Amino acid sequence: MRALSLKDRDWAIGTGQPLAVIAGINVLESEDLALEIGQELKAICADLDLPCMFKASYDKANRSSITSYRGPGLDAGLKMLATVKAELDVPTLTDVHTPEQAEPAGEIVDILQVPAFLCRQTDLVVAIAKAADAKGALVQVKKAQFLAPWDTKNIVSKIGEVMPEKRVILCERGTSFGYNNLVVDMLGIQQMQALGCPVTIDATHAVQLPGADPRTSGASTGGRRDGVAVIARAAIAAGADGVFLEFHTDPDKALCDGPSCLPISDARALLSELKALHEIVN
Repeated sequence: MRALSLKDRDWAIGTGQPLAVIAGINVLESEDLALEIGQELKAICADLDLPCMFKASYDKANRSSITSYRGPGLDAGLKMLATVKAELDVPTLTDVHTPEQAEPAGEIVDILQVPAFLCRQTDLVVAIAKAADAKGALVQVKKAQFLAPWDTKNIVSKIGEVMPEKRVILCERGTSFGYNNLVVDMLGIQQMQALGCPVTIDATHAVQLPGADPRTSGASTGGRRDGVAVIARAAIAAGADGVFLEFHTDPDKALCDGPSCLPISDARALLSELKALHEIVN
């Protein structure tokens, strides 16, 4: 497995690198919230000497209900991400849902993310890879909930057709297990690393209960917030190269996936613990 880094940015992931942190908020709610969360995470990572990347979505297209909050949209959302990137001087990540969004998103962010449900959509994967390659950015692919870890080789191969260097990170986020449940197979981390890609753990989405939020009678996704740290610890102990986490100042009032995100007050203790685990394993 090789390491990947960003040109002109103090952020790297993979062999010989410290624990890579991709953290932020699920979906953009306001510029002020994004800056507040981003500033706190940057300060924590600086104290811990960890590479920090801010993540947020401008759109959440795979909502359970048509009435669910989706975000500010492409134009307004990219402006917010550009502000966060400039004011905090941190790299950024966002997910892209349609091929035509790849190029404008690539003008702003440092990692373009392929959403889990869409990782087999060839046109989208190719468009994201092209946009990232043109700007020297990276691609992170969320492994689909229905996909075996070793089958991500086909996605990496598609990206390699248009991005010869295959600057790809694979992300484990749980696999569908019966109805309204996800589990994480920790053995899959090494199986995906064997493809030559660094691997992150999305501990936030791995604790989702899809379509099972009792507050909305199944019109939104539930979650097990207490399990985020458990999944994160286990994955880093299993050899994951980085962690993907979502925070909020008041998770119960978050406009998207509140049951799965952590309060920002928990960030320092959790990242300190994960750093220590990563150093022991490596």
